[in-house]
Amino acid sequence: MRWEDLFTDLEGELEALERAELAGEVADRTRREQARIGLGDRVRASQGADVTVRCLGGHVLTGRVRDSGPDWLLLVEQTGQRQLMVALPAVVTVTGLGAASDVPGRQGEVARRLDLRWALRGLTRSRTGVRLLLGDASTLTGTLDRVGSDHLELAEHPAGEPRRARAVRGVAMVPLAALCAVVSEPD
Repeated sequence: MRWEDLFTDLEGELEALERAELAGEVADRTRREQARIGLGDRVRASQGADVTVRCLGGHVLTGRVRDSGPDWLLLVEQTGQRQLMVALPAVVTVTGLGAASDVPGRQGEVARRLDLRWALRGLTRSRTGVRLLLGDASTLTGTLDRVGSDHLELAEHPAGEPRRARAVRGVAMVPLAALCAVVSEPD
């Protein structure tokens, strides 16, 4: 009878060790998966959420997440009049995102190429008047003329005025690393 008790105890200990090992393995895999999730993955899973984004330079932006790319997110203000394209490298904090995350790498190869430069080139084609919010807390207004590999060119002119030669005060070269957000000016 004592042998049966001993084997029962040993089986219980073995089962407890196996459960502990499995729990440790699950926890380790979960940590590894969490480590692969980027801010863009969190933003992609939170489309439609109302968020507040604090950027370098103290810029605080609020709006509903409309779209996102690998290194940008698009917010629409509550009034619906202005859209704000936020450069993710300039983000200090985001509040209001849900707990969900998109699966890292789930987006296709084409979607991964739709980066900030691609989005800015769309604004260049549209000739939309914009306000640039920069990492040093300054702002510039005008129309995007060109987007290079690491910078953009802004024809500076007063907000609300179309880009006309007489209105252009100068052309500013802005490194993309200095860009916090691009705000569309209402028509």
